[in-house]
Amino acid sequence: MIEVEHLTQRYGTFEAVRDLSFAVEASQVVGFLGPNGAGKSTTLRVIASYLAPSEGKVVVGGHDVLTHLYAVRSSLGYLPERCPLYEELTVRAHLEWIARLQGLDRSARRLAREREVARCGLADVAERRVGDLSKGYRQRVGIACALIHEPPILVLDEPTSGLDPNQVLEVRALVRALGEERTVLFSSHVLSEVEATCERAVVIHHGRVVADATLSALLAQVSLGAIEVRSPDASALLPLLRARANLEVVELDAERLEVRPTVAQTDLGAEVFRCAKDADLVLSEIAPRRVSLEGVFAHLTQQQGSA
Repeated sequence: MIEVEHLTQRYGTFEAVRDLSFAVEASQVVGFLGPNGAGKSTTLRVIASYLAPSEGKVVVGGHDVLTHLYAVRSSLGYLPERCPLYEELTVRAHLEWIARLQGLDRSARRLAREREVARCGLADVAERRVGDLSKGYRQRVGIACALIHEPPILVLDEPTSGLDPNQVLEVRALVRALGEERTVLFSSHVLSEVEATCERAVVIHHGRVVADATLSALLAQVSLGAIEVRSPDASALLPLLRARANLEVVELDAERLEVRPTVAQTDLGAEVFRCAKDADLVLSEIAPRRVSLEGVFAHLTQQQGSA
């Protein structure tokens, strides 16, 4: 549904995006991750046909963003990071206006407006001015505007930015529900958003893809089969393990060590157990090392810091 091939986007001489390639298939919910300034919003603007690519090719719903701009916009709903809304209009009037801009006839506009009022939880504020709404409700209005023409593809740029915890949960639930019936690509630098709403993430840094995988694969990629060893004798065990060429050991605290293999097929548990047994040291626990998505993110962006 979305294909980005060797996209480079420049602002003058500055390259915000560099040779970026990834794809989002139909009915996928994909998180687009990266630190602030990584190039997320720029990429989404190109996908939404608000920017023409400097180099490369972007295809949305089978349509090239350069040659079939209007077809792209009809197949895609876009919520920018700072959603432009007409603050003097009521919610219903605003949705009616956006439906008219999308080319819906009078009866279709009314049906679409009421559908989105219900779907996006706007019934209680439907007759209020948009300018009087909380940011959470304004985000819901923005999502409703993106959905008014029932596009099969939805692109959301930082949909929960600036919301309070309750509003975050509400928008998160809405995105999950939308992902059951359409393709969704949303950007965020908040890792819990990705964990809560999707199974796959594309991670970019300095305008380049540094990872593209399911969350479970990303966690496995960074953990690299590591184990956590707990022992009251950790300080004595540490130099013994470090002396072994096939192991990499990090001291986590006074009683915990992280052990990784440097050679494929190393049986870490057995290796650590033998080492402790030979030295007559006590082991309290050997367990797979659990790596958080935050740890993955830090690892990927730090490793690519000089890219």
